[in-house]
Amino acid sequence: MEALIPVINKLQDVFNTVGADVIQLPQIAVVGTQSSGKSSVLESLVGRDLLPRGTGVVTRRPLILQLVHVDPGDVRKTEDGSKTGEEWGKFLHTKNQIFTDFDEIRQEIENETERISGNNKGISDEPIHLKIFSPHVVNLTLVDLPGITKVPVGDQPNDIELQIKDLILKHISNPNSIILAVTAANTDMATSEALKVAREVDPDGRRTLAVVTKLDLMDAGTDAMDVLMGRVIPVKLGLIGVVNRSQLDINNKKSVADAIRDEYAFLQKKYPSLASRNGTKYLARTLNRLLMHHIRDCLPDLKTRINVLAAQYQSLLSSYGEPVDDQSSTLLQLITKFAAEYCNTIEGTAKYIETTELCGGARICYIFHETFGRTLESVDPLGGLNTLDILTAIRNATGPRPSLFVPEVSFELLVKKQVKRLEEPSLRCVELVHEEMQRIIQHCSNYSTQELQRFPKLHEAIVEVVTSLLRKRLPITNEMVHNLVAIELAYINTKHPDFADACGVMNNNIEESRRNRMREMPTAVPREKAPAAGSQGEQDGTGAWRGMLRKGDEAPASGPGSPMKGAINLLDVPVPVARKLSSREQRDCEVIERLIKSYFLIVRKNIQDSVPKAVMHFLVNHVKDSLQSELVGQLYKSGLLDDLLTESEDMAQRRKEAADMLQALQKASQVIAEIRETHLW
Repeated sequence: MEALIPVINKLQDVFNTVGADVIQLPQIAVVGTQSSGKSSVLESLVGRDLLPRGTGVVTRRPLILQLVHVDPGDVRKTEDGSKTGEEWGKFLHTKNQIFTDFDEIRQEIENETERISGNNKGISDEPIHLKIFSPHVVNLTLVDLPGITKVPVGDQPNDIELQIKDLILKHISNPNSIILAVTAANTDMATSEALKVAREVDPDGRRTLAVVTKLDLMDAGTDAMDVLMGRVIPVKLGLIGVVNRSQLDINNKKSVADAIRDEYAFLQKKYPSLASRNGTKYLARTLNRLLMHHIRDCLPDLKTRINVLAAQYQSLLSSYGEPVDDQSSTLLQLITKFAAEYCNTIEGTAKYIETTELCGGARICYIFHETFGRTLESVDPLGGLNTLDILTAIRNATGPRPSLFVPEVSFELLVKKQVKRLEEPSLRCVELVHEEMQRIIQHCSNYSTQELQRFPKLHEAIVEVVTSLLRKRLPITNEMVHNLVAIELAYINTKHPDFADACGVMNNNIEESRRNRMREMPTAVPREKAPAAGSQGEQDGTGAWRGMLRKGDEAPASGPGSPMKGAINLLDVPVPVARKLSSREQRDCEVIERLIKSYFLIVRKNIQDSVPKAVMHFLVNHVKDSLQSELVGQLYKSGLLDDLLTESEDMAQRRKEAADMLQALQKASQVIAEIRETHLW
């Protein structure tokens, strides 16, 4: 288990290089009010004076302190080959520089703090990383945080209290951290800001350990027995009392080792029953044990998290693509890939298949057989024609002579009018396919060729070239579809096999109807009654003519001297709009209607078959076949290379960040993989 803390230290070093907070590593965060003795506790754990000391706000940046236990015989060599002492320190920001003088370490902390936070009490959330190697320490990772304060001093902003609290919460909110809440014994535990903040993020107290400092400074006649026994405020991980050096001891250069001896003597004298469970040495052992157990509990989740993030960053880096070395080759690859993806989307073999809606070739198929097919089927063969229109056409086709048979011209005239109605849905079909081929461009850009997102100008140029090619093919395809309908109108083929069959069936039906009417006629009239009937009719007829003549005789003569009265102007006689048709007219209309319907269905079938074929040949297949050559011809020019392959401004920066993070995650994964299962228990 001792091997676990160095592993976490290695992980910390790995992630510090990229400055990322994506992984929350186990560590101990030291929290307390200003001048409660936090830094003194840390110095006691290290056993050396290494932190800036004084009154007021001293710690103004988080200090991540990694204590590494080394064997007494293990010594480090400096760059010039001279051996260092038993103890030494290293800062992350000074790279491999080794500090053996702890006064220099303290000075470096002060200098680094002032460099970022200024020299007049300002604070910063950028941490300082310090690693201490010593045979006198246990393996620990601690974070010394600025003390909680209430009133701004120096050039501190008015919201300094809020800033410090946010900074502390940022570190202790990490569920993998242990909170070391430091409180001075000469204040009331019930007013402890450290415990209050700790309880905000750890209400159950599962990861909070309380440290009571300044036991030797309590008022005369009082002691911390109740506090240390946990009777005042219970803390699950326990309360440990320590005695720090006073400012006078520090000024007099009293060593930490002497201070620890004095602390032991004080505890034996004042709290003999609790001496074994208090003091700096017990605190160090407790923290080491807590941190190891905590790391053991966190490690499986940490491993999973690192692997998941590594996969995510690998995918992200792949989407950013490699930096462009050979521009010509890159441009050609991108153009070829786009053209291939465009064709694959039409063919249905694309790598990214849409699952929410039809797209590409599937949608074109839907347009042909569902949208276009249903539209044609919904066109009524006799739509827009009524019986009077048909009758009028028959009469117009006969001229001044009454016809014995239905004129063929009237059929052609009417059927052409109906066939012409198929042109509009056919052109609409072309338009829908053209729109879908435009949508495929966007589909390929979004899903298939993400590399194009790196080069916005190339993307715009490709879209422009493909759109232009589609626009060029649209009138040609429309012309072909228009011609298909015109071909049908040019020659009405009444000898078409399907039409001849329909005519034969219709003639049989008409003949059958005629026979039925003949059967229904009344039987012949007896001869003897016929003359009477005839004379009656003759008398009626003669009477009628005579009546007309008499009326004419009685009418006043129309001579030059007398104007005509009651003259009839035939053009003024209204033509009846609706009247009952004679049986012959009805039969003629019925014949024409049946012929139109029969021929229209033949033409519709032809159009339904030929329009999709024409669209595929003149638009879809032509674009598929010529797309790559068109793109290469328009874009693959030396003068355009630099402009087209200009990356968006932040792409290079994002690629570098993703590469650094991926490298850190891969290194972290290797570090964790080195741990054997036996180390965990």
